[in-house]
Amino acid sequence: MPSIPHPSKRAFRAPPGLRQRHVQSLLAAWPLRQRLLRRRARALLGGARSEILDCGDGVRLLGLYTPTPGPSRGLAILLHGWEGSADATYVLSVGARLHSAGFEVFRLNFRDHGETFALNRDLFHSCRIDEVVHAVRAAIAAHPAPRAFLVGHSLGGNFALRVAVRAPAAGIELAKVVAICPVLRPQSTMRALETGLWVYREYFLRRWRRSLLAKAECFPDLYDFGDLRRFATLTATTEFFVKRYTPFADLDAYLSGYALTGDALAGLSVPARVIAAADDPVIPIADLRDVAMPRALTVDVLAHGGHCAFLENYRLTSWLDDAVLEEIGG
Repeated sequence: MPSIPHPSKRAFRAPPGLRQRHVQSLLAAWPLRQRLLRRRARALLGGARSEILDCGDGVRLLGLYTPTPGPSRGLAILLHGWEGSADATYVLSVGARLHSAGFEVFRLNFRDHGETFALNRDLFHSCRIDEVVHAVRAAIAAHPAPRAFLVGHSLGGNFALRVAVRAPAAGIELAKVVAICPVLRPQSTMRALETGLWVYREYFLRRWRRSLLAKAECFPDLYDFGDLRRFATLTATTEFFVKRYTPFADLDAYLSGYALTGDALAGLSVPARVIAAADDPVIPIADLRDVAMPRALTVDVLAHGGHCAFLENYRLTSWLDDAVLEEIGG
């Protein structure tokens, strides 16, 4: 088994008051920070136009494309995390930085994310990799650029790496993939959410319940979930939906279906970098030991950073934005 890579030598140093993992993770999503980031992302947001991508088999996904006013340095396709969206704080943060540096930016919404519940009849689940592969290919075809990059956070980082493995066979040319705090072994992430700080579990339960009710409103002939509060945990909720709305036999088969552990990344040939935090409260870093490490994959493990946060100062700017730019802009 490969060992966990040594801590990165990259210059990320959180101030002492921001070093604790929950402080990092929770401040990254602080509403005041969200408002500040939307101001910083005015050019990205103001120049964006919505596009519906045909992903085959009647599947449609919504993306937001922002061209660059000058010469293009490339197309950056951004993938959000579970129950996030193309307007998630971390997506806008890195998207604004890349756009200001001369990159075209395409922010993709997964199925049933970003208020897209009416676009497709079937529910989202994390094993729907084929439609994301099709979406990435469609986005690149619609916006020819000197190079194309894929950047994903959390579940989006998981999807980005799985897309990268499949890219050559799908005729997708990617210059590089950056995956930030990607979900590695879903069973471990589920356990961390259930047993860790209650805030994360309640956040995802609340967001998921809201999404499912919105889906039922769009398709009342298909979905009547009843009172979702009868499921007190993420595990119980997920198990219910796996059995009724996916082809998987049980919860473990479903969770294993999108794991990056084992040989899932063994065939990776697209250059890819994982940026992870040893203190991530959601993604247990020990699972990296069970991830195949092909030559195309580089992993940076930083001592601090929380989950997709890496706040580097009291202005709450993220070190990730420049780190991603360095990765794809060099």
